[in-house]
Amino acid sequence: MTSNGTFRSECSLPGVARVKRRILLVDQDAAVLLTVKAVLEMNDFEVEAVSSAREALEKMESGTYHMLITETGMEREAPNLEVIRAARRQPYDPAIALLTTDPSPDGDWHDGEHTVLIKPIGTEDLLRQIEALLIRHEDEKRLRRSTLHLVKKQAARFKAERRRRLS
Repeated sequence: MTSNGTFRSECSLPGVARVKRRILLVDQDAAVLLTVKAVLEMNDFEVEAVSSAREALEKMESGTYHMLITETGMEREAPNLEVIRAARRQPYDPAIALLTTDPSPDGDWHDGEHTVLIKPIGTEDLLRQIEALLIRHEDEKRLRRSTLHLVKKQAARFKAERRRRLS
């Protein structure tokens, strides 16, 4: 957070290029879409805003995003779930946040992997939750990569040891 109370969403490490984090925002309600987009852009995020599952799927295929924020009640439940599934399949592995007016935990989309943003949400809460999700998601990605690296390294050792014993 900066001295004036806004959140800084760019990398602030010395010698590291500043890169705006990209968010794909999906909501049928034009007022919500424009308001959330404006708030995020004022806080140094780059936002692509779309109002349908079809548009979201097209954007995910043609661009890369750090995060997907999608409405849970969009159009019908199936297109919304399709957007979430498509985001999970992307090689850039975006964080996923669900925007809803109904926080009931019985929906298929609620699997504990996402942050749920309940409308209406205050600006500070929205930014704080997005920052926390982005940090947590990046930490989880690093952990998965390092775990995969260790598993591959151990497998290579095991194969080498096995070859040595068989020779």
